[in-house]
Amino acid sequence: MTEIFVGSKQLMIEDKIKNISFPVLLQYPTLESSRPISFGPYTMNVSPDAKIIERQFPLIIISHGNGGSHLLYRTISTHLAKNGYIVAMLEHYGNNRNNNKLENTTENLVTRPRHVSLTIDILLSDKWFSNYIEQYKIGVIGHSLGGYTALALAGGVPRTKEGLVIKVASDSRIKAIVLLAPGTGWFMDSLTKVTIPILMFTAEHDPITPKWNGEIVLNYVPDKSKVTFKEIENSGHFSFLSPFPMTMKNENFLPSTDPVGFDREKFHSYLPTDILDFLNDKLNGN
Repeated sequence: MTEIFVGSKQLMIEDKIKNISFPVLLQYPTLESSRPISFGPYTMNVSPDAKIIERQFPLIIISHGNGGSHLLYRTISTHLAKNGYIVAMLEHYGNNRNNNKLENTTENLVTRPRHVSLTIDILLSDKWFSNYIEQYKIGVIGHSLGGYTALALAGGVPRTKEGLVIKVASDSRIKAIVLLAPGTGWFMDSLTKVTIPILMFTAEHDPITPKWNGEIVLNYVPDKSKVTFKEIENSGHFSFLSPFPMTMKNENFLPSTDPVGFDREKFHSYLPTDILDFLNDKLNGN
């Protein structure tokens, strides 16, 4: 059997209306052998700018959390790419580790979903990728505030604390979403238009997006049969991030920490497989 490897390509997406740009790292199936490549402090086994396998694949967009990075879900992205998906990890402008000036703003709640849709637009028109994307098989994975992003794109109507509707465009091209410890407080009783399949994981010990965030999805999505839900025992909010290199693990660096006794490395040996199985079922009908 032919071995599948993971290709990678880095893009800059321009938002011409806002006059800004943001990076996107793509991973995809290739027959060209991969090797350890450094992306900042992280290492991924990829083949940079390799030729993609000549067939069409579903497209998955990954949306990171507040003040996070698009590189923090590499265990998930690499596994999906190796198993037949094109994966785009975007770094949200103004809400990332290097530039968080839009944190806690309504503008951030508007631009996050917009930039996912813009990334899809660019990839579907890109001369390099467009022929290889199954345009009716697109999904979004969102962690924390990325979960908000996915729900807004799926038809959720966000509101401010004062109850004012935040005007966000949904995206009917998205056919399934995966929520990892999602932030959902903007969607109280406003998920009636969310009708696509959802896989949702929550953490047992999560002070950032506590249990009630998951309950909003379970209570307000109109068709409960569309939601597959798992609470991960003894996990924390950051347990969904790929394990950090030993040099970055520090009790003062919260994203690298987990509740006592939780094995993040072991968790990430099966989390990507659970996500893959869901996407294969809901997007590919396997």
